[in-house]
Amino acid sequence: MFDMTAWVARRMLYVMSAIVRPAQYEDLLRLPAHMTGEILSGELHVQPRPSSRHARIETGLASGLFGPFDQGGGGPGGWIILAEPELHLDVHVMVPDLAGWRRERLAEIPDGPITTVPDWICEILSPSTAMKDRAIKLPLYGELGVKYAWIVDPAAKTVEILRREGSHWILLATHGNQDAMRAEPFDAVALELGGLWPWQT
Repeated sequence: MFDMTAWVARRMLYVMSAIVRPAQYEDLLRLPAHMTGEILSGELHVQPRPSSRHARIETGLASGLFGPFDQGGGGPGGWIILAEPELHLDVHVMVPDLAGWRRERLAEIPDGPITTVPDWICEILSPSTAMKDRAIKLPLYGELGVKYAWIVDPAAKTVEILRREGSHWILLATHGNQDAMRAEPFDAVALELGGLWPWQT
């Protein structure tokens, strides 16, 4: 026998799912302090704050790049390197773990969200963000015009170096564990990876 009540309920759920509003910036502001979020293609993505190991890798990479490339100490300079900048790019609100701009493209750092597409980004994977970083954010970065991406896997102790060619990301190299890494676009200086992951497992 046809169940009209069940049919109406299913139809209402279908209609409601079709008209769910895109996420708004105010949704990010309402997140609790122990959570972070991004808006990607209108969808709110929420995850816990990064772990201590994540922070160790982010700090190590940032310090290795800041001196020679941002400040020009022992390297060519010419870059602005920022940790966890808030990017407002097209309809997306994105927060890469690290990002870099050639100085001719970002002459001044704004006191607020940045609307200039980075030349380089770095994402550090975690169990709660790995799928989003690889399957959602990396394609978006390419569409927006980011030229270089580094993907760091703390569990595998590897850094993947990618360069965008046309509409595709090309894997240039994978560095791991104790490597002295020279990687585009910062291949003028070798970065020692061993100190990024001092834990044994």
